[in-house]
Amino acid sequence: MSAPLIAIIGRPNVGKSTLFNRVLGARTAIVDDVPGVTRDRNYADSVYQGRPFRLVDTGGLDPSATEGMLSLIRRQSQIAIAEADILILLMDGREGLSPTDEEIVSLLRGVTKPVYFAINKIDTPKSEGLLADFYRLGQETLYPLSAEHGTGVDELLEAFLPLLPKSGDGTEPTESPPRIAVVGRPNVGKSTLVNTLLGQDRLVVNDLPGTTRDAIDSMVSFRGRSYIFTDTAGIRRRGRIERGIEGYSVARAMRAMGRSDVALLLLDAVEGITEQDTKIAGLALKQGRACLLLVNKWDLQQGNGTARRQYELDLRRRLPFLPWAPVLFGSALKPDSISEVFPLVDQVVTAFTTRVPTGLLNKFLQEVIAENPLPVRRGKPSKAVKSVFMTQVATRPPVFALFVGHPQDVGKTYLRFLENRLREQYPFSGSPIRILVRQK
Repeated sequence: MSAPLIAIIGRPNVGKSTLFNRVLGARTAIVDDVPGVTRDRNYADSVYQGRPFRLVDTGGLDPSATEGMLSLIRRQSQIAIAEADILILLMDGREGLSPTDEEIVSLLRGVTKPVYFAINKIDTPKSEGLLADFYRLGQETLYPLSAEHGTGVDELLEAFLPLLPKSGDGTEPTESPPRIAVVGRPNVGKSTLVNTLLGQDRLVVNDLPGTTRDAIDSMVSFRGRSYIFTDTAGIRRRGRIERGIEGYSVARAMRAMGRSDVALLLLDAVEGITEQDTKIAGLALKQGRACLLLVNKWDLQQGNGTARRQYELDLRRRLPFLPWAPVLFGSALKPDSISEVFPLVDQVVTAFTTRVPTGLLNKFLQEVIAENPLPVRRGKPSKAVKSVFMTQVATRPPVFALFVGHPQDVGKTYLRFLENRLREQYPFSGSPIRILVRQK
């Protein structure tokens, strides 16, 4: 049996993301007192008493919303209700039963799947009297809890424990699919790209910059292979980032990039490459991620015969530290134009995980040294060459250790030359390479 899907639903600001984080035991979703912080469906895998399940955090559900951001969030919540196996309706015990709560309950009356009515913010014995109002819903069992402090959460989990399959029932551990973090400035089309790759409106898309807040993972399948694409919040200049929700969003975007294999950097074909683009690319390189560049909205440049050549020249001028990153021109709105994303991801993931045998590596090194000798101290070049040894010590990204007699004599220029020769010899396109010089 596959892990069942459990969706937490409810009106805005009742504590859904807090409960989501509490069950997971980690600050996965952004939490704030402002209504409407959560917009997309946020999925995470968890285990309780040895039984696996998938938890879904949703945006605040307002059944009466017909336009604007609230209507987009409502659509995401409705999709979560439709695909979930178990529903948790969360309500606010301090505010009491509201008309919106009653509308949501009416909406769920035709749902045949299990629904658990949880009353949040019941954090002291004295506050249990607040439950009386909610019995008007006609439910025999209510689950009082405090998502903030954790009281009552175990009782809720125990209630649907019989519905969870035991772990290991016919399941085999499989290799984790590659993780791709979609990063870039606000409003360059990150959510649109992920929706197009998925073939569905998985993420809220709006012309308003800053629509995406949480880092949202989505499993994408292409020709029998799985990939995890993470949509992230747009990263603005540090001085423009507002404290609070945006600060949390950017921090999660950075964390998502750090735990990914590939940073897929979106650039704007119309606005060109900005200083912030170079900074985001630098952050990906600093975190040691494989990189892939996608110039979005390229359909708006059709008819300009020299546009691509000019953009490529500007790209290499503004991002001189990423000459090895593959570049794709396309439109996130058109699936055909971005069909090459998957082959390029496969290419850079292969480079990111490549390991070169030590024997081949040292044979290659001797050939390089014969062509361009190591910088050595005056007097004994032959001894210095004989003492040189190289081995690969890590992957993700590939890291090489170069052992020499005098490490201080090997400068950045020679290491850059050595890196270039490594890239010519082995398939490292799209992946950074690190060379450490050590005393033999």
